[in-house]
Amino acid sequence: MKRRILSVLLLFLFSAATVFAAEPNVAAQGAALIDGKTGRLLWGRNAEEPMAMASTTKIMTAILVLENCGLKEVVTVSKNASRQPEVHMELREGERWNAGDLLSAMMLRSYNDAAVALAEHVSGSVENFCGEMTQKAKEIGAEHTVFGSPNGLDSHLTDAAHHSTAYDMALIAAYALEKETFREIIAQPEITVADLKGKHVCNVTNADRFLQEYSGAIGVKTGYTNKAGHCFVGAAEREDILLISTVLGSGWGTGGKEKKWKDTKALMDYGFEKFHFHEAVKKGTVFGEVRITDSPTERVETVLAEGYAALFSEEERESLRMEAVLPKEVEAPVEKGEKLGKALLFLGDEKITEIDLLAKESAPTFTLAERLQRLAENWLFWRKF
Repeated sequence: MKRRILSVLLLFLFSAATVFAAEPNVAAQGAALIDGKTGRLLWGRNAEEPMAMASTTKIMTAILVLENCGLKEVVTVSKNASRQPEVHMELREGERWNAGDLLSAMMLRSYNDAAVALAEHVSGSVENFCGEMTQKAKEIGAEHTVFGSPNGLDSHLTDAAHHSTAYDMALIAAYALEKETFREIIAQPEITVADLKGKHVCNVTNADRFLQEYSGAIGVKTGYTNKAGHCFVGAAEREDILLISTVLGSGWGTGGKEKKWKDTKALMDYGFEKFHFHEAVKKGTVFGEVRITDSPTERVETVLAEGYAALFSEEERESLRMEAVLPKEVEAPVEKGEKLGKALLFLGDEKITEIDLLAKESAPTFTLAERLQRLAENWLFWRKF
C-alpha cells in the first residue's frame, strides 16, 4: 500500500514538474511572445512596462524607410550622420549611397550612422523622423512607444523621450514582417556594399545568431545600450505558425549577450509546444436571429461574415465563447448579406475579436395585396368577438 501511495505521489510530482517546466525560463526584465498573425499576447513578463529598447528601435526606422523611400534613392551623408558613435560603418560627410544598401547594413550590423543618414533623407531631420516613428507606432497599435532616436542610442535621452514595451516591439516587428522586402533584408547572411563612387566598400555580416541557431528562424533585430541591456526581437515560422518574441534587459555584459539568445529560444520553444492553430469559428456559421417587422418573413437568421483562426493552447480552447449583439427587431426590407449586428468572441473574460453578423436571407416588406389580406384576416378575427 505504501509503495502504491509513493508511486502515485511520484507521478504527481513528476507531472507538476513537467507543467512547471513548460513555462519559459527567461532572464529578461521585459518579455513578450505573440501570435504574429493576430498580435495576441501568448506569454509575457512586464510585457507592457515601458523600457529602453536599444537598437531594436531600428525595426521602426526600417519600416519608415521602406514606406517612404525607394531603395535606389541616393542618400547624401550629413556631418551629423558621419559623427554618430559606434557601432558605425564610418560614413563620411558628403558620401552618396543607395538607400537600400544603407538599410541592409543598418539591419544586419546595427550601424548607427546609417540610421541617421536614412532618417535625415526621409524626413529632413532626425527630429521630424522620430515624430513620424512615434505616430506610426500608434497606427500599428503600439500605444506605449515613443521614439526619440532613429538608431536606439539613448544616453542623451530621458526615459520619457525614448521607450517602448516588449509587447509593442513585437507588434512593430509583426507589422514589418508583412513586408517581403523587410524579410529579405534581415535574412541576408552577408553583404558587400559601397558608396556610389565605389571608394568606400563595406563587408557586412549579419549579427543575428538566432538565424543560424533556431529552426524556422526569420530574424529580426538585436540591440544593446548601457541603459537597455541586451535586447532582441525575434521571429520564427513553422508551417502556419508565426511567433514573435521580444526580450528587453536580458542582462548586461558578456553574460547578458548570451542570455538574450537563450531567452528567445526558450520563448519560441514554449510557443511552438503549447500553442496550435485552431479555427475558433467558421465563416457562414448561423449564430443568432432577428425578428422582422412589416414582412411576411417573421424572423431572419444571422451568419458570421468571417471566420476566426488563431493560436490557442488546449486549455484556452475550453474557454472560448461567443455572444451575439443583435437588435430585438428590424423593420423590413432586409437584404441577404445585410449587416444586422455583431458577434463577440471571448477567451474567458477577454474579448479577442468582433465579427459582423449578416442576414442569412432577404425579408421583403408586405406587398399591397398582402397588406389587404392581413387587414381582411384581422377584421374577420375581431368580428368573431
